Amino acid sequence: MSHAHSTLAGVTLASHGRDVPALESAFDSDNPHIRVIALSGLHKCAALTPRHIALALTDPERAVRHRLAGIGAHDARVDLLHLLADGDYAVAETAAWALGERERVTDAEMQALIASATGHAEPLVRESCVAALGSLGDERGLPAILHACSDKPAVRRRAIISLAPFDSPETTAALRNALSDRDWQVRQAAEDLLAAAGISDSHGDVGEP
Repeated sequence: MSHAHSTLAGVTLASHGRDVPALESAFDSDNPHIRVIALSGLHKCAALTPRHIALALTDPERAVRHRLAGIGAHDARVDLLHLLADGDYAVAETAAWALGERERVTDAEMQALIASATGHAEPLVRESCVAALGSLGDERGLPAILHACSDKPAVRRRAIISLAPFDSPETTAALRNALSDRDWQVRQAAEDLLAAAGISDSHGDVGEP
């Protein structure tokens, strides 16, 4: 790699200038921050190759894998199933978000989202998986979303919002139950969804302020 593109400033200029050869060279840098910028630049230039994706997928630096997960929302070649299982929760969280941005997911990806929504140790990952399941609107994900309605407050909030695409007695019951949640944002989200669906609120606004 030339010295000009071995610096953060150099690779940033290469990215802005859509200098693909320079970005190709920068991608092989020993500096992970340079690799991240090069990866983003190659994506912007529609110049990502299977080699770039494979190397980024197993890059020892979490920032590179994290950036690849974000790219995966728009590039089906990125193995988001692998990244969802990443040991770094920020990578896994972004992989879940990216799956929710795709028009469709595989059965294996759907099952992984469901499993992580209910069983991942990190609440942020569970929340992101619940959001993805709501975005996808697949009935297979509904039980996991309903389960998340009894999770930590941030996950519960996301779960209530993620019920929007679904119409079932279980969904209505979960929304009514959420009207008495301790968290006011959960209560508000449930009230808004019930109102949007034309369902009367018979519980009132009870719970802690």
